[in-house]
Amino acid sequence: MYYKFIVIISIIQFAREDGSPLPKSTLYNTFKAALEHISIDPLPIHSTRHTHAVMLLEAGWSMKAIQERLGHESMQTTADIYAHISENFEQKSMDKFDDFMKSREK
Repeated sequence: MYYKFIVIISIIQFAREDGSPLPKSTLYNTFKAALEHISIDPLPIHSTRHTHAVMLLEAGWSMKAIQERLGHESMQTTADIYAHISENFEQKSMDKFDDFMKSREK
């Protein structure tokens, strides 16, 4: 069976070839089967949303851009959920810069 997805204003809608929406159960069952296939314990499908947001942070996206991508009503919602991750990246960046500066002193 052929499936495609359509990106509309940062919202992914999974659809059949004719454009009609897939039932939620199809996506859930496919995700569950994929996890079983690679021997990973079951995860809620919503966890992929969080993984995506973290990957955007790792790629250097701004919190505002991530808020818009995820469709949160306010940036504060996004910041409340992901600020601790952003702080970790900031600390790692500062550590890398500090190491760089120390290497230049030698």
